[in-house]
Amino acid sequence: MTISSVVVIGAGTMGGGIAAHCANAGLDVTLLDVPAVAGDRNALVKSLWERQLKARPAALFSAQTAERVRLGNVEDDFAAVVARADWIIEAIVEKLEPKRALHARIDAARKPDAIVSSNTSGIPISSIAAERSASFQSHFLGAHFFNPPRYLKLLEIIPTSRTETAVLQAMIDLAENRLGKSVVVCKDTPNFIANRIGAFAIQTRMRSAIAQGFGVEEVDVLSGPLTGNPRTGTFRLADLIGLDVLAQVNNTLYELALDDESRECFLLPAVMQSLIAQNALGNKSGSGFYKTVQGAGGKEFWALDLTSGAYAPASNPSVALVAATRALQLAERWRAIFDAGGDERGARFVIDTTLNILAYAARRVPEISDSPSDIDRAMRLGFGSEMGPFEIWDAIGVARGVALMKAQGIAVAPWVETMLAAGRPSFYVRAENAQLEVYAPTPARNAPAAASRAPAPILLADLAGSPREVARNTSASLFDLGEGVLCLEFHGKGNTLDLQVAEMGQHALDLLSTDRWRGMVIGNQGRDFCLGANIGIFQAAFGDPKQLDAVLSRFQAWVQELRHSPKPIVTAVRQRALGGGAEMCLLAAQVIASAETYMGLVEFGVGVIPAFGGCKELLRRNVSPHVTSSSVNALPHLQQVFETIAFAKVSESAAQARENGFLSPGDVIMLNDEQLLGAAKRSVINLADAGYQAPRRDARPIYAIGGKGKAALATAVDLWRWSGRISAYDDALARALAHVLCGGDLSAPQWVSEQHILDLERAAFVDLAQRPQTQDRIAHMLKHGKPLRN
Repeated sequence: MTISSVVVIGAGTMGGGIAAHCANAGLDVTLLDVPAVAGDRNALVKSLWERQLKARPAALFSAQTAERVRLGNVEDDFAAVVARADWIIEAIVEKLEPKRALHARIDAARKPDAIVSSNTSGIPISSIAAERSASFQSHFLGAHFFNPPRYLKLLEIIPTSRTETAVLQAMIDLAENRLGKSVVVCKDTPNFIANRIGAFAIQTRMRSAIAQGFGVEEVDVLSGPLTGNPRTGTFRLADLIGLDVLAQVNNTLYELALDDESRECFLLPAVMQSLIAQNALGNKSGSGFYKTVQGAGGKEFWALDLTSGAYAPASNPSVALVAATRALQLAERWRAIFDAGGDERGARFVIDTTLNILAYAARRVPEISDSPSDIDRAMRLGFGSEMGPFEIWDAIGVARGVALMKAQGIAVAPWVETMLAAGRPSFYVRAENAQLEVYAPTPARNAPAAASRAPAPILLADLAGSPREVARNTSASLFDLGEGVLCLEFHGKGNTLDLQVAEMGQHALDLLSTDRWRGMVIGNQGRDFCLGANIGIFQAAFGDPKQLDAVLSRFQAWVQELRHSPKPIVTAVRQRALGGGAEMCLLAAQVIASAETYMGLVEFGVGVIPAFGGCKELLRRNVSPHVTSSSVNALPHLQQVFETIAFAKVSESAAQARENGFLSPGDVIMLNDEQLLGAAKRSVINLADAGYQAPRRDARPIYAIGGKGKAALATAVDLWRWSGRISAYDDALARALAHVLCGGDLSAPQWVSEQHILDLERAAFVDLAQRPQTQDRIAHMLKHGKPLRN
């Protein structure tokens, strides 16, 4: 089935976000909502869409993406728009009867092969479609996006017993290959998977906090990054979701999950009912479990006292458990928390709540899913957890967990004890092919399991320590991805570049000189691709300009060797690629970029300019191609490069990185970053098979504008300084950058070599690094993690 045109009905937070993300994926979208009573009939949908255009974080990849979205209303435009759509998405109020009424209209207007979905967080899908035509029911399913739709990867797809397999397959393909989603196919049970387990977890922690006298902030620390969850923890997460929305989720579960032995847990605590009655609904109303207060220093976030109901200034509690386990990896941290046992107050809270959550997840198998791995994936993707419940249970030990549960009178799912009795000690085991296999308590019975899926992604963590790990040091590794393709992975703090990375990179080049290897991928699966160079290695050389010049020369030489490698080198980039991380992308024969790539040269923040080839590459890519004759004015293109570096512009997406000149038309943008390394590997193979030829070393590819350009850029700098747009030292940095970008002391425009610009980059960097203002910026960044504007 081909899906290219989409209509989204309901332009609220979810519907508008879904429409924006469908446009991000290149689909043609029409967004409908109810007509205004008077005046412009589309006034309401326009005002709601305006929120998406202004959303932060951005809902759209770029301003141009919005051009794919047309607006209309459900009276004037409904019939014509629905009749031509390939996919019709209902995203209206979370109530059964309005949804059923709307789907009756859709049934009458849709073309026979159009797919219809409901974005519901928990209403039974079969109930929504109950009275519709056979054709409608065979093309209908639930498609539950998580908010915000652009950023949260989980898409729960819920077929009914009448959904055609081909329809399910088309939706999985579209979601994973076009929308960049990770699909979990769910059974049609109340609140499906993520919200079923997630709501229970939130309620369990809230109830325990109230019963045991824990504070709101304290619980958020204990249920945040300490235990592998986002910083929102529990109460901040409730405020983010919206207390009214969370209440609706819990009420749905209480009303519909009649056979759930823990159904009473979904009754709202009195303090939450009181907040809702006061319209204190969380972030959207300014108060909930936290309240936004304007203090002397700006916004402050006061926390609710769960006993008195009064708000008090943030106390930022120091939790001993955090300090004691901060240095441990998450699986080790879980074991350490359980080892602390009842001797530590925070550990007791974490243990008691976690045991209940793990046991509940196991009791929901096979009710909500036949596979523990689907529950784990749903929780990781939908709630941003680093580990799902069964992965956590494996970390602490399944048998140990069962014993602790029984000691507390917590019901253990029989299938877990059956697994242990059969001699299997964990839910996940490593198979001979290095893939993780998960224990399945019952054979998969539901039709969704028959749907084919994309190839399993390459997971570098699975290769670590195996024969396919070619080499490793403290900051980088080399892996054999198969079929003659190497992978250079960074794995230091922030995946920053240091001498160990350069050493491993040089080893990679030595290996590429042999016949065994066809090319290499530079990529990793850390939180960010690369946060730049480790500025500590330069700080150590401040007092010795010659040593600093030597370090820079080594990096420049290595980067140039990578750029001119006779075998293709492809970069797989995702999330932040800053400073030297962006420069690692600029050297590649091709870049395979996640749509969620935030790229920029941010060296001004530490008082220097790019010196690993960033200036040179932006000139080569974004100025030189426009100079086709002596009559061409290169200055506007130079100005764009100058401002990109001087204002440390960081793209909000890969599409914007292309607009900023970091990605070329031949680079590939993918929405599904789970498949990023696999796509980069295929790119290496395709380039090698096509007879890849490296860029020539003897070319003079850089157009340097000379003194005329420096004068023009100096005028721009004067205006910025006079208007207060830049600081005094930004002024000095900008003039140093202009000197490099214009080719130094050239009296007239001319073509120069790459090395000419590299030498200027290096000289400017060494000079700036000796200045006290730069050293102050670096020290401030190292201490506070944010730039100093001096």
